[in-house]
Amino acid sequence: MSVLDNWDQWKNFLGDRLNQGEQQGLSDGAVNNLAFEIGDYLAKQVEPQNDQEKVLADLWSVASEQEKHAMASVMVKLVENNGTK
Repeated sequence: MSVLDNWDQWKNFLGDRLNQGEQQGLSDGAVNNLAFEIGDYLAKQVEPQNDQEKVLADLWSVASEQEKHAMASVMVKLVENNGTK
């Protein structure tokens, strides 16, 4: 089963990656830029696997570049307290 199949697993996966990045010294700006790149990749290359991902994909498809960066930043905030730490 892929981490994309379940929303909670996806948030935990992202939380783990965020924690790893912070432990390696990535700045908040670098983390947010990476989240934007991941969001852009997922929107272009990966079919949404659950309802939450479908909503995000729909929002991403109509968002401006600035709005996409804001969405990525909000996703970082959402997962900051998720993951195994």
